[in-house]
Amino acid sequence: MASALVKSPIIDPRYACFKLEIRASRIHRRGVYALQRIPARRKVMEYTGERISRRETKIRGQGDLTYLFTLDDYWTLDGAVGGSGAEIINHSCDPNLRSSIMRGHILYWSKRAIKAGEELTVDYRFSNKIERVPCLCGAKSCRGVINLKG
Repeated sequence: MASALVKSPIIDPRYACFKLEIRASRIHRRGVYALQRIPARRKVMEYTGERISRRETKIRGQGDLTYLFTLDDYWTLDGAVGGSGAEIINHSCDPNLRSSIMRGHILYWSKRAIKAGEELTVDYRFSNKIERVPCLCGAKSCRGVINLKG
């Protein structure tokens, strides 16, 4: 059983600090876009979802499309269940967001100023110990895979 497909994702305004929307992406399926300028070093959005154990993570992680974000050594958030819309943010090897985990919350922060209309991206930083996942970000500095180089 893989993580459920998010069929009609929405931005939950309770977790977004700026006006954002979901629409088609050149990177992968859909993406999250800024509807207004976002200054550098600002909290943009919180990643939310169902808190699941490592055992459940292994079950839901089976599949081509998942919305799982590891919180710590035991917990993972499944954005497919109760997600804020952040689960739709695509990977890039040259992202405009960074993630941080603070007091049990996963937060996305702007690395630089982001223009209105720009797609939000984050480096997923998949382990190099798992199956290699091809990257489609199109950045000049693209690693070719979402996984970190080992």
